[in-house]
Amino acid sequence: MECKLANPAPLGLMGFGMTTVLLNIHNAGFFPVSDMILAMGIFYGGVAQIIAGIMEFKKGNTFGTTAFTSYGLFWLTLVAIFVLPDIGGGKGMRTDNAFLGWYLFMWGIFTFMMWIGTWNKNKVLQFVFLSLWILFFLLALRNWTGMESIGKIAGWEGIICGGSAIYLAMAEVLEEARGKRILPY
Repeated sequence: MECKLANPAPLGLMGFGMTTVLLNIHNAGFFPVSDMILAMGIFYGGVAQIIAGIMEFKKGNTFGTTAFTSYGLFWLTLVAIFVLPDIGGGKGMRTDNAFLGWYLFMWGIFTFMMWIGTWNKNKVLQFVFLSLWILFFLLALRNWTGMESIGKIAGWEGIICGGSAIYLAMAEVLEEARGKRILPY
């Protein structure tokens, strides 16, 4: 008898969505980066998404495996970029803002390609990846130019992006819990 596997997407979407909203509240200029954002980045944005990616692998979903595992590792590397210089990693050197722009740009390229992979999926998932692609390019542009106004725009856009992932996660959870579609997606 085959065991029914749970849908891991809501876990991955919530890990991505909540962490993205919180970091982009910072980017929008409301709060400094704090241990709360870093902890969310490690555990919910990082570890939870990696777990969701492994669960997607078990289901045979290459897109879900690639997305959740990659973005989980994104969060872990981003936290490492913030923390390692303070503990002597990387010889104590902080990454130059312009070089960090290239890191964000590369994630934007990856996200653009993943967005193309959503074209046969639901509209909310398409929006999540489209808005994330835009977010990465806005953040790269902020780092390349040093223009804080671009960073604030990116922050608001990131709040919308993360919020859309939270919405999709809850739509999928509620649909399974109630046995019918509650929130459209």
